[in-house]
Amino acid sequence: MSYQCPLCHSPLSLQANSWRCENNHQFDQAKEGYVNLMPVHHKSSKNPGDNKEMMQARRLFLNTDHYQPLREKVVEQLDQYLPADSQHLLDIGCGEGYYTSEFVQLKQAHPALCIHGLDISKVAVRYAAKRYQACRFCVASSHRLPFSDGMLDGVVRIYAPCKDEELYRTIKAGGILVTVTPAARHLYQLKALIYDDVRLHEMTAESIEGFELVADQQLHYDMSLSGEEATALMQMTPFAWKTSEAVWERLRSANEFNCEADFSVRVYRRQ
Repeated sequence: MSYQCPLCHSPLSLQANSWRCENNHQFDQAKEGYVNLMPVHHKSSKNPGDNKEMMQARRLFLNTDHYQPLREKVVEQLDQYLPADSQHLLDIGCGEGYYTSEFVQLKQAHPALCIHGLDISKVAVRYAAKRYQACRFCVASSHRLPFSDGMLDGVVRIYAPCKDEELYRTIKAGGILVTVTPAARHLYQLKALIYDDVRLHEMTAESIEGFELVADQQLHYDMSLSGEEATALMQMTPFAWKTSEAVWERLRSANEFNCEADFSVRVYRRQ
């Protein structure tokens, strides 16, 4: 048992190919291995989250491993701070599993560890479950985590939103939360193509009720991108919709585009 019913919050158990609770709510497990725990009335649109085109752009960029240093930094923090007897680690906003799949290596030090990935995008989760079968994936809202109280030993939140009270409810005492947010100069050169006055990202660590900040590190490095990679990266950003056709063409035709990556990686411990 690892899920909670999104309708009545009772435990779900896997019976044949369906997850059921005591109130007979049923959620079928897809052939790829994931389960959709996103009831229709919880959706803000028919297909929430990233669509197929957005996912393909992100996959193209991430597969170049320009963000591999970030993936390694997150694993390093998990390896250092995850409780010794950990059994459940959740990646919120897992997308197609680029970071989630890397967390499997933590099982060497934590043999009982189960790696969970959660995303609101069914398209992304389907791809992740098909490709990374050593992890468990579900479609669900990050604002209504389908896990029981105090079940999680650790949570990773890379850009993804989540209510503080849900983190406090699901992470056990002594468990950890690893967050990744843009640091001051993240993607400065891309933003400079759009904005006359580029504002640096705020770097003040967020205060999360019930959690203590135990580590705060910055990861900064330069990336040399092809035109295709720079275009895909721009498509991943929240300011893509402000990008003019002239800028898109400039990126597509570039032989090389140099851009900074700048991240704040923080670790919080549940009190």
